Amino acid sequence: MTQNLTVRLSQRVIEHARVLAARRGSSISALVAATIEQLAAEDEAYEACKRLALADLNAGLPLGDGAWLAREEAHDR
Repeated sequence: MTQNLTVRLSQRVIEHARVLAARRGSSISALVAATIEQLAAEDEAYEACKRLALADLNAGLPLGDGAWLAREEAHDR
């Protein structure tokens, strides 16, 4: 389902958008819609990656068995 959206832009931006849309063989409306769809997809991908990264951080990394080395073992001299 699609719905119309009214956006107020300066005349300069509108003229630039007309040129961009014409170069791409598109309309301003299609150009705006594609840009917003791309931004939304990028945001969804970012949020998914962020959730995975936070889950990895919460899980932690295996850091061995927890035993500490004696100074002599760490600095075998």
